[in-house]
Amino acid sequence: MRQDTREPWVAGQLAATLLAVDPAGLGGIHLRARAGPVRDAFLAGLPTVLTPWHRITPGIDDAQLLGGVDVGASLAAGRRIETAGVLDRAGVVILSMAERCPPDLSARLGQALDRGAGPMVLLDEGAEPDEAAPEGLCDRLAFHLDLEQVRAADMADVALGEDEIDRARLRLPDIAVPDAAVRELTGAAIQLGILGLRAVLLAVAAARAHAALCQRDAVAAEDLQIAAALVYAPRATHLPPEHEEASDESPDPADTEPTENAADEKPMDAPPPEVVLDAVRALLPPGVLESRASRAARRAAGTGQGARAKGTQKGRPLPSRPGRRHGGTRIDLVATLRAAVPWQALRRQEAPDRTGVIVRASDIHLRRFERRTERLVIFCVDASGSAALARMAEAKGAVELMLADAYARRDRVALIAFRGDSADLLLPPTRSLVQAKRRLAALPGGGATPLAAGLDAARAVADRARRAGQAPALALLTDGRANVALSGAQDRAAAMDDARAAAQRIRALGLDGAVIDTGARPRPELAELAAAMGLPCLALSRADAHRLKSGLDAALGT
Repeated sequence: MRQDTREPWVAGQLAATLLAVDPAGLGGIHLRARAGPVRDAFLAGLPTVLTPWHRITPGIDDAQLLGGVDVGASLAAGRRIETAGVLDRAGVVILSMAERCPPDLSARLGQALDRGAGPMVLLDEGAEPDEAAPEGLCDRLAFHLDLEQVRAADMADVALGEDEIDRARLRLPDIAVPDAAVRELTGAAIQLGILGLRAVLLAVAAARAHAALCQRDAVAAEDLQIAAALVYAPRATHLPPEHEEASDESPDPADTEPTENAADEKPMDAPPPEVVLDAVRALLPPGVLESRASRAARRAAGTGQGARAKGTQKGRPLPSRPGRRHGGTRIDLVATLRAAVPWQALRRQEAPDRTGVIVRASDIHLRRFERRTERLVIFCVDASGSAALARMAEAKGAVELMLADAYARRDRVALIAFRGDSADLLLPPTRSLVQAKRRLAALPGGGATPLAAGLDAARAVADRARRAGQAPALALLTDGRANVALSGAQDRAAAMDDARAAAQRIRALGLDGAVIDTGARPRPELAELAAAMGLPCLALSRADAHRLKSGLDAALGT
């Protein structure tokens, strides 16, 4: 059943109202929506309490964000001048293009939220499902809204008036939260697969804000349902089975004797657990949990001799460039003085009392460096009987040629062979050409084709390499005739299903590389598998070792 497109808009209006009631307790909103009339209308409809706005971008530097000494102004004035940062100002911080937020900025904003700063609104414009704002930052915001499917006709104004929000803000400190309410929200979080206590604390804050809006003195069952729907639905990873119909046989009241402190233990009529879960189900579009479970952040992969990374601390020196100094940068003193010297005569006419070299902000040049991340080429070779009969000799020759090139570029190489019912890491990541050739020469052939096991082994090596700061690339050589499932069963259909699932897991890593069809005839199943991994498939049925190597070079960008 298709979800009503009005529900996200109504939920967003309610979330904005609750945020206006308790900005410090709820943190902010992660808003996923493209730039357009829907997003503009949502931002324009925010309560006036959530003003003024301070827009920032992922490229903001530490001086603008945190404040500190303004080097340019201090040099021009000849005295120390300090400026306040964006986080020191009252109002809402709106981060545009949040899906491009770098880790260092995410950490600083997260620390600010932990200190009580805020609220914040993250404008997530990701075009793909795996392009999203940093998870650690979103986890600190109570509300996650997706307005991608909202139409202009759905944008009805359902927000409360400013007077009602002001009364709720005054009432908020006196709202009581019964222990039963906390237990209910905690149990619901566990059943929905939500880890950590931050979501529970945000749900409690949302329930208090809703109770204040409804002019209640304590959190009630309705407040719990609203809080769970808004806070838990975007975070849920699975749903428990739907509850069965209630039995006609009800327990005898005489059999349940209340304890002496029953009123103290449960001072509210808590809703049944399934009622809170049903409130979450109502806001979950069909299939969202499946896509959420398989989503992972794509990371940039290197090409050629490793990804080039511009830095300010170490690496090969690059020409200095004019710029504003911020945290982590260093001033190139010689280049700065070289830029300032030609203007000294004119500047002394303007400031005859100044001594020494008069440096202005436009003269400042920053040092730059470039470093290459180390690349790891992972060769995943099909050593099964079908591949051995067809192209194993050419495949070994191509791998050996590429190993020699990788050694010359000082890349690391790894070799995985899959045959029988498992995959083996024959060569851990190394630069040793002699050891690589020896392992390749001893590569056995024959047996079944556990393609999924080989792909999972390659993914594990690539994941470890990326965590170590390397840029992994995959070269898969196979004929695609998978016939062994991950369970070890000889089942072609199950083996291909497992291979497709493994391909999706590799795609999540965003690897560079290529799939070489080493079979005598191209197989469309292998091309589909390569597409699932996001890699090109090269059908080189009549190629020798040198042509295979040339095809891999082109695909890897070497």
